[in-house]
Amino acid sequence: MFGIPGKQAVTLTPAAVKQITRLMARDSAKGLRLGVKKGGCAGMEYTMEFVTDIDPMDEVIEQDGACVMIAPLAQMFLFGTEIDYETSLLESGFRFRNPNVVDACGCGESIRFDESLAPRA
Repeated sequence: MFGIPGKQAVTLTPAAVKQITRLMARDSAKGLRLGVKKGGCAGMEYTMEFVTDIDPMDEVIEQDGACVMIAPLAQMFLFGTEIDYETSLLESGFRFRNPNVVDACGCGESIRFDESLAPRA
């Protein structure tokens, strides 16, 4: 929808592919659906859920057995993002390296996007 022909909207690192495919198998899911919503101290938050149905309006990215769907309203905010899965001594989770983010809160749970991406009313 907002893509560049021949270029995926998001890319996945091998660690993210491994974790997504593991969770897809565990939950009998068709893939991981990504979105964004208003919230948090920086203004926006990512949403993630494993789903059993693909919305026909979603942008679908398949990479090495992992399937990621991007909700229509999130596509412009996530274009160019690399998704990784990191494990450390204290925590593990998905990490978004998103070139459209201009600010993030201290805890890393919410982000602010470049205002030129926001839909005009």
